Amino acid sequence: MLEGATRYPSIMRKSTISIIGAGRIGRALGRRLRERGWKIHSVVTRGQATARRAVRSIGGGSGSGDLSPSVLSASVILISVPDSAIAEVVNRLASFGKADLQSKTVLHTSGALSSEVLARLRPLGAAVGSIHPLQTFSGVGIPALDGRIFAIEGDPAAVRVARAITRPLGGQALLLSPSLKALYHAAAAISAGHVLALEEAAIRIFVSLGMKRQEALKAALPLTRQVLENLEHTGPRAAWTSPLTRGDCPVIALHEEALQPLPLEYLDAYRAVNRLAARLLARDSEPVLCELATISSKTCSQSKSIGATA
Repeated sequence: MLEGATRYPSIMRKSTISIIGAGRIGRALGRRLRERGWKIHSVVTRGQATARRAVRSIGGGSGSGDLSPSVLSASVILISVPDSAIAEVVNRLASFGKADLQSKTVLHTSGALSSEVLARLRPLGAAVGSIHPLQTFSGVGIPALDGRIFAIEGDPAAVRVARAITRPLGGQALLLSPSLKALYHAAAAISAGHVLALEEAAIRIFVSLGMKRQEALKAALPLTRQVLENLEHTGPRAAWTSPLTRGDCPVIALHEEALQPLPLEYLDAYRAVNRLAARLLARDSEPVLCELATISSKTCSQSKSIGATA
């Protein structure tokens, strides 16, 4: 369920927040929240120098290279460390005891993990949840978060705080079941990292043909941008452009043969994406999938035959 951005009471915007792990996401959220009235209390990283840099980037807070009970002077604790480090942070927070954690809200920013990784803090009186902005963070500048999806889940009190963070930032809250976090994050990975991998594959193939990289970029990116614009304006089937849309299977066979000399992942990806496109976009997918399987089988047989006679 999506919730649109709305004005939120100023009392929530002025809540105090401590940030543990001020990497790209932590710095970006801290900076935007400070600009919208939140008070930044502590900014904790693995070293004093990085903590000072994070404080400068955020524009507020007290930097520290050590996680101490002082972070719990804030009403909200935002854990923005790598997924593999969350358990360590939770254990450290739990060691501070019930008196310090009572009535606090602890959120993490992992896209794939649910609030259950914070479960140890519940018996100590903390409300736990997660908040993940669906946005890439390159580390260059602080991206605008207006209109972005924020996936949130967790205890009711933590969800309320996550909404209070999302709304002043102009975001849209997407309330998820904890069991769906990994699926949500897989969709995010496909729409960002996987698209980049496919684009880079195309660019490298163009370069292998003798084009300079900048020329390859100028060749590939307009194609991709136009397809994405068409998707937005006309829908997926109308935007789909491929030999599959024309039933031109001999061309697909030529593509597979041409990709044979490249690293195996190129051909594997080409075949997998063709199958996915057939499943999602073809009006009658089963015959198309059968034809693709036949083409791949013939290409594989030809490749083995050539290898045997070489």
